Amino acid sequence: MADGRFVIQRHHATSLHFDVRLEIDGVLVSWAVPKGPSTDPAQRRLARRVDDHALSHIDVEGRLGTGTVIVWDTGTYDLRTEGTAADALANGHLTVALHGVKLAGGYAFIRTGGDAWLLIKTKDKDADPGRDPARDENASVLTGRTNDDYV
Repeated sequence: MADGRFVIQRHHATSLHFDVRLEIDGVLVSWAVPKGPSTDPAQRRLARRVDDHALSHIDVEGRLGTGTVIVWDTGTYDLRTEGTAADALANGHLTVALHGVKLAGGYAFIRTGGDAWLLIKTKDKDADPGRDPARDENASVLTGRTNDDYV
């Protein structure tokens, strides 16, 4: 059984970024990842911790304020860290296994200071250094629409 749900929303506002959100303790714990998640374990992606969102935000798509949002990926995750997810967040090192449409396998969130974290793909069978889904796979997994469809 999965520990929770996750969603990654491709958000095009003043700049394009990906909002990675994990369901933890009744909210969506969130990071803004400017370059999007990678499937290459050699890539370290900056992930800025941002405000938590309500669970009702898990399937939000469309035009929001000055930007557009699509559900780029969604699914469930399993915790791969000892203890609870809340403990791992407090300690600054959370590892999960994603079971999504576009992303699968292990991902580590590592705090480097303040609200700055790194998002790193773990070395496992789902690692693929030759694939760049954040660049090449830009349609919603729910509707097939892109951010441009909501402009």
